[in-house]
Amino acid sequence: MRRVITLALLIFICFLMQSTLFGVRDLDGITPNLMLILTMSFGLMRGRKEGMLTGFFCGFLVDCLYMSVFGPFMFLYMIIGYMNGFFHKNYMVEDVMLPLIVIIGDELLFNMSIYVFSFMLMNRLDLKGYFTRIILPETLYTAIITVVLYKIFVFVNKHLKEKNKEKTNA
Repeated sequence: MRRVITLALLIFICFLMQSTLFGVRDLDGITPNLMLILTMSFGLMRGRKEGMLTGFFCGFLVDCLYMSVFGPFMFLYMIIGYMNGFFHKNYMVEDVMLPLIVIIGDELLFNMSIYVFSFMLMNRLDLKGYFTRIILPETLYTAIITVVLYKIFVFVNKHLKEKNKEKTNA
């Protein structure tokens, strides 16, 4: 129960920070995708199921508040969280390099999906311009923020695991 409440608080805090703090302090219209960082982190730390569930709730919140159509971000975050869960067995918690590589891939997949469904299907075919003005800067910005946030999420995850061990041993 504690894990669910903590994860819900993390989702809410990341959403607030993404939409307010980083939304106001954006760099030329570019903001880091904190919800994607959270989804990636819990996919890596907890596996496919938890990554997918984290992605579901992150996407649900984004869809409810920003989209007129319900479901596209929810589906996209779920897929990314599930795919990141495959790395769960192959990674060490203290390692920052794998999460950095994974978040760059996730951000590229995320933004290319947005490009295909939001721009390309509307016959806006300037991929080079979209890549240089939006995708590349946002990917770099998200990667830089990932280094800091990931360590916080690892700390929270370790704390939750310790509390869970204490509860099962008692």
